[in-house]
Amino acid sequence: MLEPYDWKLSCTVLRGERGSNAPDLPGKALSSANMAEYLRYMYKTVRKYYGEAIVVTQEVDDIISSPVVKESIINNSDCKILLDQRKYMNKFDQIQALLGLTEKEKSQILSINMANNPSRLYKEVWIGLGGTQSAVYATEVSAEEYLAYTTEETEKVEVYRLAEKLGDDIEAAIRQLAERRRNKE
Repeated sequence: MLEPYDWKLSCTVLRGERGSNAPDLPGKALSSANMAEYLRYMYKTVRKYYGEAIVVTQEVDDIISSPVVKESIINNSDCKILLDQRKYMNKFDQIQALLGLTEKEKSQILSINMANNPSRLYKEVWIGLGGTQSAVYATEVSAEEYLAYTTEETEKVEVYRLAEKLGDDIEAAIRQLAERRRNKE
């Protein structure tokens, strides 16, 4: 069903080509009637056999734009994981209603990353399980892991510049930068 998406992903993103619309393809697929019916079937089947299907999206509208998909995904999802929702602060009441969140859960979610300790490299995540248990957790990685996966442009440039000085050895650059950061503490 997702073969065109897989093909597009492998032909562009995995080769490092720029300008790919591959991330837009799931949203387009979710909006089709055939995909919506497939998702309804898949979610019901997976739950029937005690499995769990997972949907990851950066845009809530990808899920809520299709009534069938919205109902299939949300009604059959006991585990919900949300990251920082500040960009949806103005429409969070709609999201709260859609996800069936309590006021307590809403306040937990809107507290994510609001008071992080600046000396530590962590982000917070909210996990809700079946409407009975929920909490905000910190996810922290080592300085090396952080530098390897950072999306902050200035940090990436710093890693690449040092790697260039070290004969294009990115691992050595990451180790050195991580050690420098630890010594500053």
